[in-house]
Amino acid sequence: MNKKIVMALLVVFVFVLGVLIINKPKEKEVEEEPLDNSFLTSTVIKIDNNYVTFQDKNNVTKTFLVNDMEGLDVGSNVLIECKGELKEDSINACDFVGLEVVEPTIGAYPESFNDDGIFSKFYESAYEKLKTMSLNEKIGQILLVRVPEKNAVEDLKKYKFGGYLLFKRDFDNKNKNQVISMINNFQNNSKIPLLIAVDEEGGDVTRLSKNKELASEPFKSPSELYKEGGMELIKSDTIKKSKILKDLGINLNLAPVVDVSTNPSDYMYKRAIELDAVKTATYAKTVIEASKSNSVSYTLKHFPGYGNNLDTHVGESVDKRTLEEIMQNDILPFKSGIEAGAEAVLVSHNIVTSIDKNNPASLSKSVHNLLRSDLKFTGIIITDDLSMSAINDDKAVLKPIEAGNDLLIVTDYSKAFNDIKKSLTNGELKEEILDKLVFRVLAWKYYKGLLVSNQK
Repeated sequence: MNKKIVMALLVVFVFVLGVLIINKPKEKEVEEEPLDNSFLTSTVIKIDNNYVTFQDKNNVTKTFLVNDMEGLDVGSNVLIECKGELKEDSINACDFVGLEVVEPTIGAYPESFNDDGIFSKFYESAYEKLKTMSLNEKIGQILLVRVPEKNAVEDLKKYKFGGYLLFKRDFDNKNKNQVISMINNFQNNSKIPLLIAVDEEGGDVTRLSKNKELASEPFKSPSELYKEGGMELIKSDTIKKSKILKDLGINLNLAPVVDVSTNPSDYMYKRAIELDAVKTATYAKTVIEASKSNSVSYTLKHFPGYGNNLDTHVGESVDKRTLEEIMQNDILPFKSGIEAGAEAVLVSHNIVTSIDKNNPASLSKSVHNLLRSDLKFTGIIITDDLSMSAINDDKAVLKPIEAGNDLLIVTDYSKAFNDIKKSLTNGELKEEILDKLVFRVLAWKYYKGLLVSNQK
């Protein structure tokens, strides 16, 4: 073919192709549809001007600026509207849009009480029980009280405590039958069955086993047991300990200590297992799993990890470690124990500056949010004893309630009871908030078999 003809055809081809491209119909631009907003069921737990603090069904708290306050009050159940789709079912992930006050369904427990947690099978029974209780009974139910030296039965009747915490003096010079009789007397004089608790850690903290009438020998510390027989001996020791406690009528052990401590100079060293975080996590799992073979509940302590901090019994203790250090080290045993089915966690009085520089852990919403949200804990949160010197706040009873504790360990129970009642009377604390704590404690008692569904 003639070269000129080929060139001419090529020019025509390029021209036609260009026209086609220019005139190609444009694809219709697809507008991205905005994500539907999400909704969370929550409870109002505090109002400060237009700043409202909400608690979601996972017991995580967050504060928003709310312009429309109509119908809103502390204790209100609300649907919070969050912008877009939540990546997780938590108020922490919410970008606030608005809210709607929701009236609770008659006869059913409020949706904001439902966290689908470890005790959820017993929520209906717990709520039915809650509705029969007086205000005084509700206040008493969240107090775990050190047994007084005098008038223990009389004051139990008066204040209607949720539980009694026994110390060494309560076992001294008593044989097994006398201890059983003492505890039965407490239970027989309580309308709602009591939590009967003890710190039987082993080693330096042995409240009852130093009494030869109650145990053949004092329980050994976790580090001694581990050195002698590893985790298998830890397991058998837990089972043995649980049987002794159960036979006496004790149903709650404030142990194990799962704080990570490998330095002999640490205050908590002798009470810990003296191993690294990974092995301490295995220890936590071993104890909780072994405890499930009995009706005695065990308590992981001292959240979020004691570290090398000072003794909070005698003064303030400040933990200045980074959050990364704590999460990669101290949190591991708690996570392991919770995944194994731990029913209770005890929170320390240390000020952990990387989480909350202004409040002891026991009074800190941020610390409790970490436990509820990050670790997905749905059980009972217990304060360390609020009579310790590290707690010098004039609202040392109201603050732990606002922070998210379910049970308060107290020695001066009359002051604690009266302070809570005063807060309810003057409006600082709403009964609806108290109800949620009592509801969870009651559900725990049903779960433990202390209460049964047909019990009045």
